[in-house]
Amino acid sequence: MPTSAPEQDAPPAVIRKIIHIDMDAFYASVEQRDNPELRGKPVAVGGSRERGVVAAASYEARKFGVRSAMPSVTAKRQCPDLIFVKPRFEVYKAISLQVRAIFAEHTPLIEPLSLDEAYLDVTENLQGIPLARDIALRIRETIKTETGLNASAGISYNKFLAKLASDHRKPNGQYVISPEMGPAFVETLPVGKFHGIGPATAAKLTALGIRTGLDIRRQSLAFLQQHFGRSGAYYYWISRGIDERPVRADRIRKSVGAETTFVTDLTELEPMTAELRPLIDKVWRHCESTGKSGRTVTLKVKFSDFEIITRSRSLLSPVTGRTDLERLAVGLLQAEMPLPKPVRLLGVALSSLQHLDDAEPQLDFGL
Repeated sequence: MPTSAPEQDAPPAVIRKIIHIDMDAFYASVEQRDNPELRGKPVAVGGSRERGVVAAASYEARKFGVRSAMPSVTAKRQCPDLIFVKPRFEVYKAISLQVRAIFAEHTPLIEPLSLDEAYLDVTENLQGIPLARDIALRIRETIKTETGLNASAGISYNKFLAKLASDHRKPNGQYVISPEMGPAFVETLPVGKFHGIGPATAAKLTALGIRTGLDIRRQSLAFLQQHFGRSGAYYYWISRGIDERPVRADRIRKSVGAETTFVTDLTELEPMTAELRPLIDKVWRHCESTGKSGRTVTLKVKFSDFEIITRSRSLLSPVTGRTDLERLAVGLLQAEMPLPKPVRLLGVALSSLQHLDDAEPQLDFGL
């Protein structure tokens, strides 16, 4: 293992109060709330067909190892009594807005991460409640009263630890990691449990003999940056319980995308192009409704063996129409033909979003 280095700790000047709220098994819990026959039973939100994927699983289903993003056939194999329910995203969005309004009664500093989770900075809160744990408790009680759903909360002095804490007492619980507890809490944590460290990075860390937060802390900043680039500095500080990222209430959506899994694998350009068009429609409807578009078009291809490739093209200014978006997306697909393996999923995304009113005239020289 690499040699240890002197610590370069510098605790933040201001002790913040951060809450991470996470709705428990959100989509599945909504379905169980609205259909009493589903309560207490293993439920998966998603497609039950052979090519379907689980979008969310109830806690009863999770006991069998069912989890989100799992192929439906695998989920059914692991839990033969699993009940599949079609997703109702408009309902989930409406409840998410209802929950966000509850957050706003306590602080304007809300950073949504998805429909079912958000960070709140309650260092200065609108209700004048002195303890962050009491704010979290009141928020969770209000969510339960107004929506009938459970939420878990993590409370700490930074975002990294607050998110870890919200996992600690799930479901329907909360946990506080104080400044005194932070470094010790992190040092026993396996690297695979660190938010921001995915399976590939965890495997790379393990190959270097780094298995826990304490192992990361023993490395020098230079060593971590050498092996992990800019992320190395992030790992260095979070292994010490330090994360100075603010809760960003003005968090800007940087991309929009859509994808679909096919009933049967595809190999020919024409049927794949036909499957792309509804995805392009969906992405462009978002652009029209928000007045935004993006400069980078990305095509996602998942093969029958689950290998994924992406291909992108960036312009000098945002795409200005649906026709151009289709031309660029289909062009990326055409450039890869013939594909080496059958395709089970296609996706298209626009990133580097900005308001169309702010864009310069688009210049596309066909390069």
